[in-house]
Amino acid sequence: MSKLEDLYQQVLIELGEDENREGLLDTPKRAAKAMQFLTSGYTTSLEEVVNGAVFSSDNDEMVVVQGIEFYSLCEHHVLPFIGRCHIGYLPDGKVLGLSKFARIVDVFARRLQIQENMTKQIAEAVQEVTGCRGVGVIMEAQHMCMMMRGVQKQNSMMRTSVMLGTFRENQATRQEFMRLVEMKT
Repeated sequence: MSKLEDLYQQVLIELGEDENREGLLDTPKRAAKAMQFLTSGYTTSLEEVVNGAVFSSDNDEMVVVQGIEFYSLCEHHVLPFIGRCHIGYLPDGKVLGLSKFARIVDVFARRLQIQENMTKQIAEAVQEVTGCRGVGVIMEAQHMCMMMRGVQKQNSMMRTSVMLGTFRENQATRQEFMRLVEMKT
């Protein structure tokens, strides 16, 4: 039994469960495996997920990728928060392969996290990888720590945004991004 499996078994015991009950016999192993997957962002690098998929391009117009679903765990209660991420950037001679945006989101979502920090981390990663003139990231999520416990507000949604470079400095650029994202949301 791995250390993580042993810890999950101890949690079951502390909750008053019979760890030898049929339905729980493999739970520590399954829970450990699930947690390793859900936090695999700690062991995945930006270079690994981008894998060289940055390509030369003379496009200098806004590129928007929206509706990237994500699942993360809040660092305060280790409960899920689930949502969508929208990313826009202004290329400066290079564009990023489309699937890499989702992979970048996953790198940061698969960590114990708060949405505010994850939004910034994704924006900074896209800017670092592409060398773009500006980037905007909007994230919207439902947080189980607010829905399942505490105030138990089922329809609450949290939205965060980070604007870097031209998206921060130029109101027209920011507004164009916001309009494009609103078309789908």
